[in-house]
Amino acid sequence: MNKFKWLTVISSTALTLMACNPASETKPAAPQAISTAATGTAAATPEKPTNLTGKVVVYQAFTRLFGNSNTTNQRFGTAAQNGVGKLNDINDAALISLKAMGVSHLWLTGVPHHALVADYSAFGISADDPDVIKGRAGSPYAVKDYYSVNPDLAVDPAKRLEEFKALIDRAHLHGIKVVIDIVPNHVARRYESLGKPAGVRDFGADDNTTVAYSKHNNFYYVPGQAFELPDIPAEFSPLGEEKHPLKDGKFAEMPAKWTGNGARAAKPDFNDWYETVKINYGVKPDGSYDFERLPTDYASKDHAAHAAFWQGKDLPNSWLKFRDITHYWLALGVDGFRFDMAEMVPVEFWSFLNSSIKLQNPDALLLAEVYQPQLYRDYVQLGKMDYLYDKVGFYDSLKRLMQGKGAGSEVLAKQAEVADIDQHMLKFLENHDEQRIASPEFAGLAEKGQPAMVVSTLIGKAPTLLYFGQEVGEAGALDAGFGKPSRTSIFDYVGVPAHQGWLNGGKYDGGGLTAEQTALRTFYQQLLKFSSEASALQGEFVSLHQLNLTSPGYSEQQLSFARFDDKQQLLVVSNFADQPVSFNLQLPADLIKTWQLSETSAVFTDLFSQQQQSTNPAQQHSLTIELPALGSVVLQRK
Repeated sequence: MNKFKWLTVISSTALTLMACNPASETKPAAPQAISTAATGTAAATPEKPTNLTGKVVVYQAFTRLFGNSNTTNQRFGTAAQNGVGKLNDINDAALISLKAMGVSHLWLTGVPHHALVADYSAFGISADDPDVIKGRAGSPYAVKDYYSVNPDLAVDPAKRLEEFKALIDRAHLHGIKVVIDIVPNHVARRYESLGKPAGVRDFGADDNTTVAYSKHNNFYYVPGQAFELPDIPAEFSPLGEEKHPLKDGKFAEMPAKWTGNGARAAKPDFNDWYETVKINYGVKPDGSYDFERLPTDYASKDHAAHAAFWQGKDLPNSWLKFRDITHYWLALGVDGFRFDMAEMVPVEFWSFLNSSIKLQNPDALLLAEVYQPQLYRDYVQLGKMDYLYDKVGFYDSLKRLMQGKGAGSEVLAKQAEVADIDQHMLKFLENHDEQRIASPEFAGLAEKGQPAMVVSTLIGKAPTLLYFGQEVGEAGALDAGFGKPSRTSIFDYVGVPAHQGWLNGGKYDGGGLTAEQTALRTFYQQLLKFSSEASALQGEFVSLHQLNLTSPGYSEQQLSFARFDDKQQLLVVSNFADQPVSFNLQLPADLIKTWQLSETSAVFTDLFSQQQQSTNPAQQHSLTIELPALGSVVLQRK
């Protein structure tokens, strides 16, 4: 799906549409008992694993690609031709390697059963229509059954839920928590849950399809009009000339439903999210709300207060369906959720859902995709999100700096804009939606990510996200089928070449990496492991950049700052230039006073080289900094 095309047309939560009815929905029985505890933890203090003194590190693994050793990579190849990674491929060796990198949370993308071309009828699974599937493997964001696991991921599809539970248990044994995607804004064009517990009704099963909108409908409709496929270019047809019983250029849907991105035409455009349908959360077609609004003073109230606010209210039916879905996965042992396109769903729903999740598991990690900075605080304070993507602002400015188009001052200005919610703004350089750093369309060289990763990881308090393959310089160059190179395909079966060097046939020992890739991964491992243990990263931040712009040799292509608490003092300096730099790093008088730097030199040790460096007390404790092209130092005071 082309998300960013829609950033300019999704103007506010007024375009966020959904629905539910407490009286009509039966809450499913949990698949196993889990401990529950009410919590008064406010959103302003997100939980982090108790074994960490520093920052949470989230590793995103695209599950069907992560363990795939097959290197065929035929365009639109089948799983048999190109291979597909299994849940069992994420073995002890993989988890040990992630833990050694400081990973606290493993985000497994593509776990819930989504629409795909493969035939699993032998396991009682109905066929999906390839005319409304993107790619051969299908989009993980077109979920078909929220109470089951993608059968592609299982060695034995009949035991796919058991294999997933075994992976959760395996991860927990290694001290790693597991996060999965929940996609509340849309589901697959034909949703059909075979795994739902007794009493649960499928999305749309009870809808009044004669009207465009009803509060307790799960979908929006175009009454009296049948759905028509968009005009799909032939090169994006996953089957080509291959025969399939449902491949006929048609998809039966009467009346047509609104498409996932909110498109209301019976015939959506090819650039619409045509493989999905939009969920109705009680927002009328005119943008008005069909539920009670959350008072603004709830921004400062805790989860228990939010949960109490929604008790006894007539809530749209879709709210209850997603509450029950998330509680089902919590009961399986899942430790949190990444919420897709959260800004397209009303903030009141998030208050309801997230407070219910936190009452089930106070430590659950809740990460949301929100791209409108003016909505950030609402989704944190009213929606009770733990973390949001820090994309529009910080990431975008850092990307420009990596490409030689931006300035260090711009990055720091964007960081300052969210200083009041810094602990909630997750930092990343890659994820499944973004271009790979090493792709020509981004930076063209994996090493250009090194200074940016130092800055991104160490500048704030919120978690760091690492996308699999980033740490070995994956370039996303393969044309797998649906979509374009520069991003690793999320729609097709494919191998991920650089990552496969680390995978090394399931050993996860880097036996297939080049010397350059090995050095890059060592850098990531050192940095992220350090960040997970560095208490200074939960302390104070002081920019050194503006002061040092007057230092000969220092420019807008460098960035420098200090991080500290009462136990640890750090100086961070990164060079984004393609050539070496040398300068005297100046420390501001207030920092010198706060750190109680005396008339004797202060000694610092660099994280990467382990070389020691001393300040010059005769020159306000300045330090001589010499950095290679794209180099960084992380100096810790002895």
